[in-house]
Amino acid sequence: MLILAAVFIALRVAIKGLKIPVPGVESLYISFDMFVNSVGSMVYGPLVGLLVGAVSDTLGAILFPTGTYFFPYIFVEMSSSFIFGLFLYRSHLTPTRVILTRFSVTVFSNMFLGNVAFKLYQQFIMGKEVHLFTYGRLIKNAVLFPVEALLMVFYLGAMGVVLAHLKLIPSSNGKMELKLRHLLLLCGLFCLAGGLLVLFALDII
Repeated sequence: MLILAAVFIALRVAIKGLKIPVPGVESLYISFDMFVNSVGSMVYGPLVGLLVGAVSDTLGAILFPTGTYFFPYIFVEMSSSFIFGLFLYRSHLTPTRVILTRFSVTVFSNMFLGNVAFKLYQQFIMGKEVHLFTYGRLIKNAVLFPVEALLMVFYLGAMGVVLAHLKLIPSSNGKMELKLRHLLLLCGLFCLAGGLLVLFALDII
């Protein structure tokens, strides 16, 4: 398990260099880390995921720096790994579970912890006072959520078969099929994310 964790740390660090910058929004990127993160956490679980998230964030900041290193960002990586592991480790993979997993990571890790860390960074490193939740980051996470959730359904469905064949997970459910109820769930969670975006922006929560 430790060897596998080391392999996924290396993969996550390598993929941190593959980022698509969001035009017009400073220090905001679209990352592909969720694919490696989700599979790794599905294999070694939430507790090892905390360690992997901490180590990969630190090494990624050293090898692919995007600014001054700021320690609180480590909790964003650790929480996302923990949530992926909590939902996916030794679980019965279904589109509903995968969609809820991505939603939890989007709201708690990215929209909440990510923006809290960003505010602290601006205050203590940049010396600026900023609104707790920046619109660019909130909108990016809310808009990308349905796309990322759908990609994860297909990706984890395929990887589940491979990992089961390699005996890295107990069993595989085969191909996951999206049905109308899954799309309705996705739409409902997207609307909920939009509502949370408004509440965050108004400082209500």
